[in-house]
Amino acid sequence: MSAFPSDIEIAQSAKIRPIKEIAAKLGISEDDLEYYGKYKAKLPLSLQKSNPKGKLILVTAMSPTRYGEGKTTMSVGLCDGLNYIGKKAMAVLREPSLGPVFGVKGGAAGGGYVQVIPMEDINLHFTGDFNAIEKANNLLSALIDNNLQNTKHSLNLDPRTIAWKRVMDMNDRSLRQIIVGVGGKANGVMREDGFNITPASEIMAILCMSKDVNDLKERIGNIYVGQTWTGEPVFARDLDAVGAMTVLLKDAIKPNLVQTIEGNPAIIHGGPFASIAQGTNTIIATKTGLSLADYVVTEAGFGADLGAEKFLHIKCRAAGFAPDAVVVVATIRALKHHGGVGKDDLTTPNVSAVKKGFGNLQKHIENVQQFGLTPIVVINSFPKDTADESEAVIDLCAAEGVKAVVSTAFVDGGKGSSNLAQAVVEAIEKGQNNFAPLYDLDETLEQKIETIATKIYGASGVEYTSKAKSQLNQIKKLGYAKMPVCMVKTPASLSDNDKLIGRPKDFKVNVREFEFAAGAGFVIPILGDVMRMPGLPSEPNSMNIDIDENGKIVGLS
Repeated sequence: MSAFPSDIEIAQSAKIRPIKEIAAKLGISEDDLEYYGKYKAKLPLSLQKSNPKGKLILVTAMSPTRYGEGKTTMSVGLCDGLNYIGKKAMAVLREPSLGPVFGVKGGAAGGGYVQVIPMEDINLHFTGDFNAIEKANNLLSALIDNNLQNTKHSLNLDPRTIAWKRVMDMNDRSLRQIIVGVGGKANGVMREDGFNITPASEIMAILCMSKDVNDLKERIGNIYVGQTWTGEPVFARDLDAVGAMTVLLKDAIKPNLVQTIEGNPAIIHGGPFASIAQGTNTIIATKTGLSLADYVVTEAGFGADLGAEKFLHIKCRAAGFAPDAVVVVATIRALKHHGGVGKDDLTTPNVSAVKKGFGNLQKHIENVQQFGLTPIVVINSFPKDTADESEAVIDLCAAEGVKAVVSTAFVDGGKGSSNLAQAVVEAIEKGQNNFAPLYDLDETLEQKIETIATKIYGASGVEYTSKAKSQLNQIKKLGYAKMPVCMVKTPASLSDNDKLIGRPKDFKVNVREFEFAAGAGFVIPILGDVMRMPGLPSEPNSMNIDIDENGKIVGLS
């Protein structure tokens, strides 16, 4: 038997259609397309309707293993499956970061026969949105340091209070803490600084939360920079940075239209990580999709304890969205992992381990249900899964009052997710969801954090370091206590300790420190030892990636 082709081999062999043909399926005129070659295009903001009628489907997951469980794959598969059963559907997804592409997890264009294409472009630079976000972010950094040096227009900034960091879209742990301005007075004021990865940038968050250009400008102006020597807050607008930063984002704010392997439309726009940011694509992209299609499939990063919680508490609040259906992705592999099976034995049949690991999936089901939503579980099928293992999951889900289906979309494309598509349509038509957030914005920040920790993670309580307590008091003094919270936490566990697999109990989460995104509109509690600039593994994916003399890329996943 020949080996199953790699993702990039499948993507490169797929028939790709001119993007104008994909746009025509949505009723978009060629005149509205801003071409990036033949197969990618930017869409104008004018395509958004004030009250779009499309149905919104959120795809989330159980706590993943380090290789991911195929949430994007299932999102694309569901989009193709809906089109397969005759529905007008599109996917609206996040843009991949180069950090995972060259690190461990790989890209984020789906997998097997359910991918968005051109896969290489999407995973590598794409239409330049991440580059624009970096430049806008780092322009503000340059203006801050220039103001420290410039006595004529000085804002009297205290360098010790500057909260703004530079960003780069690469995993590079050595840049977490740096010293800038070394080498004498001509090189600026020497101070501590650091880098975050671009998906953790507040500019990324702002782009994803903005509704239009004016909203984008207002949010950029609200970025908190630091304090003066007399304790007054300083914002990006005080540096006259707003206009120039917005100019750099003039194209990045427009959503990107591409296609699935089966020729169905997909919008890819924005790319915040869910472990260290809000983990969802842009409000503009989602609203555009809902204006153009009857069904929109979107995903929120990692498990329902991270991306889905932030989607429901932050994005839905800001945009006025409410999901019409929620899909939770599970794999037999991940269930065995959470049942205590080692990585070398995850493909060995083991129904008892699947049942033992079900506690993790069960908690994510409960998390969705707490919002007044009834999820559908989809088992992302792998070749070595057994029927007994899948049936065990289906039966366990049924006991929770939840339908579970098996998808073979990875191998069979949209046809392999037609049963999932039908289940989702039936659930939407029943209209039984009654979405409501778990906390009110008028509650204290401590109450919001405790709600998420106890109700979503299953913790017994929350502990704060002395540094976190001091920062929390400063956030309150600045008037940001009414904001939602965007928790930074490991995706590998429901707790803040990645070693606690399954469904841990009797644990407390530790808030190490706080950051806040005044422009994006949320406070950021940082739990455990998670870093906003990841590092590379000992054998990164970059070792496998190459290009030949004809420009053909290999090793990308």
